[in-house]
Amino acid sequence: MNDKNLILDIQASSDQPGKIATLCLNRPETGNALNEALIAEMHQAFDRLEQTPPRLLVLKANGKHFCTGADLNWMKQSKELSKEENHQDAQQLARLIQRLDQFPAPTVAVIQGAAFGGALGLITACDIAIASKSAKFCLSEVKLGLIPGVISPYVIRAMGARQARRYFLSAETISSKQALRLNLIHERCKEQDLSSSVDALCQQITLNAPAAMAAAKKLIEDVGNKPINDSLINQTCDRIARIRTSPEGQEGLSAFLEKRAPSWREEPSAEKKSSENQQPSAGDNHD
Repeated sequence: MNDKNLILDIQASSDQPGKIATLCLNRPETGNALNEALIAEMHQAFDRLEQTPPRLLVLKANGKHFCTGADLNWMKQSKELSKEENHQDAQQLARLIQRLDQFPAPTVAVIQGAAFGGALGLITACDIAIASKSAKFCLSEVKLGLIPGVISPYVIRAMGARQARRYFLSAETISSKQALRLNLIHERCKEQDLSSSVDALCQQITLNAPAAMAAAKKLIEDVGNKPINDSLINQTCDRIARIRTSPEGQEGLSAFLEKRAPSWREEPSAEKKSSENQQPSAGDNHD
């Protein structure tokens, strides 16, 4: 899929077994600003991806900037819409971010340059975000007499309500170092190292069991910020019991005990084995 505003690439390789999908914003001449057409194309891409989910989804952008927020012409159009029409218009972006947030496979955002306004919704809806050290972030809506409405659940979940009070109200620019401290991103690196850092992370993720990762994402959604009581404890026990007895869980346990690679990944090279041997043993995890 290669539309004017968006590139969807799905590939598999021996180094990264299973499909890795890349969604690339492709409006570099506008700073990859969001508009009605780009959002519609992203919905079409998710229609396709949800039919056969990949092992991993990478969200990135062509050009100097990740996304500079709303497109100027789109903003001009919204000025002429009624309240009801603006509500319908906002629903398209809101549902898009929700689809990204609830996508069953791991999602990784790759950020360079500016990430303003709605871009923060896309970033915080992803499971993992990696940015170049020169990247800049901003919740700039109040400068225009607006609010970061549809992105607020995801941004507040990431940075917390206390920090949101400052950055929603000040509209100040946030450096990548500050973004890391605010939990907007997980990692920052030199721009020339961004691609290799993302590739290394993708290789690590694709070694893991697909159904288990989807179940882990659902676990976080269902358990996060819930009171720890008997009901929650029983729920988590039920989840681990179900996945231990699932085909993937049985295969994973058998592979570990038989000292072989599980069916969802290839046998790692000698170099990868050496690296893995330095990591904590899976046998230490009895949760």
